[in-house]
Amino acid sequence: MSRIKEFNLPDLGEGLTEGEILAWLVKVGDVIELNQPIVEVETAKAAVEIPAKWAGQVQAIFHPEGTTVEVGTPIIAIDTDPGAGPIEESTTGAPASALPTPSAASLAAVEVAPTEGAVEPGLIGGPAPGGRTAVLVGYGPRTTAAKRRPRKGGLPAQASAAPVQAAPAPVAPAPVTPAAPVSPAPGANGNGRAGGLVLAKPPVRKLAKDLGVDLATLTGSGPLGSITREDVQRAASGTPAAAEPLTVTAPATAAASFGADREQRIPVKGVRKLTAENMSRSAFTAPHVTEFLTVDVTRAMKALDRLRERREWRDVRVSPLLLVAKAVLLAVKRHPMVNSTWAGDEIVVKDYVNLGIAAATERGLIVPNIKDAGRLSLRELADAMTDLVQTAKAGKTSPADMSGGTLTITNVGVFGVDTGTPILPPGESAILAFGAVREMPWVHKGKVKPRQVTTLGLSFDHRIIDGELGSKFLRDIGDFLADPEAALLAWT
Repeated sequence: MSRIKEFNLPDLGEGLTEGEILAWLVKVGDVIELNQPIVEVETAKAAVEIPAKWAGQVQAIFHPEGTTVEVGTPIIAIDTDPGAGPIEESTTGAPASALPTPSAASLAAVEVAPTEGAVEPGLIGGPAPGGRTAVLVGYGPRTTAAKRRPRKGGLPAQASAAPVQAAPAPVAPAPVTPAAPVSPAPGANGNGRAGGLVLAKPPVRKLAKDLGVDLATLTGSGPLGSITREDVQRAASGTPAAAEPLTVTAPATAAASFGADREQRIPVKGVRKLTAENMSRSAFTAPHVTEFLTVDVTRAMKALDRLRERREWRDVRVSPLLLVAKAVLLAVKRHPMVNSTWAGDEIVVKDYVNLGIAAATERGLIVPNIKDAGRLSLRELADAMTDLVQTAKAGKTSPADMSGGTLTITNVGVFGVDTGTPILPPGESAILAFGAVREMPWVHKGKVKPRQVTTLGLSFDHRIIDGELGSKFLRDIGDFLADPEAALLAWT
């Protein structure tokens, strides 16, 4: 068995087909251990470190940083027995000085990222707080066409098997004779319509009859040459139709042109590429409906303050998003159909909630989810949300954590936005936008007082959720946030 083993780019998650090599953590000649991280790869879901499958010495690195490699392509060669001496030709089938190289098919599957991809901080597409995309959700097989190499010596794809005929000799153009003016055909009325057909609405026809005007003699000024009341009244009074004013179009000013140094081209790949594909597919597949609800959350904010003061909660990160997540989970129990998926000939209603929480990262806005969140206590839910956000901001979210979401919350309020109309993640039937909590004048107990107010926006798939169900679900979330203690007593 050969000492040299080629390590292929593994499938880092269900449906992923390629990844970009961000950074090599080893170099040729390094001695590595089993499961030692050797390369950092960015997929369409996250940036992950890949560990070594074998211990040994790095013999070759096949692809540089910035290269996009398809799953299954060799990326590194490892000598699994470096202590056995120099590599001989009988062992490797090549001279000792020769390094292993991937096959031609593997090389053809590689796409090198363009140099424009390196974007400085502060520019569009570069690292910046808040991310670069609205929502990253879902996963699945790549929808773009597979890359193919041209066949050697083969015919082009558009080539025809039929014999090629010689081109005809050029023919001198015949002299052009000015066409004689065309007169209206017999039987055509003033509208240019044959057979006496006149376009006029019934009230206009009645007016013409009352005034004794023959519609067939008029030229209509309405849409598609139809006759209007004004046309009839002018004909009855003997006033000729006013000539249309001559409109003089000024010559268009040439559009200002700028050089390439005033433009920035950002390659579409990784997080942004998958986001674009998922959002386009969702927006044009599921019929979206969005409803809004403004809620007085003053009692919820006071409840959070009391919760933070409790001894067992002093080291826990408590935010308004925690109560929103709890409200969504309780509302799902009251309306299970909201947590479902459209599957063509059937609707799949799920008895578990994988709750997606949007998190802003340097690579964009991703949405990892908390598995089976409905079974967690409030304290467990708070810990899970804290761990989820910290892992995402550190760029360590695994593809598995972003797969299988069933319902999503996007917290646009952290950006100072009141609410939005979020697009459904593929495979989900509802997504809630949680807006900023602001102090606003509000009628409370018959008097206008300053209160803490927020606006919720719920988008849902109208194939599954009708207006009544969506409204009740949103109303229950609002009721919980308006008075969480009373809702807990009434619903649990």
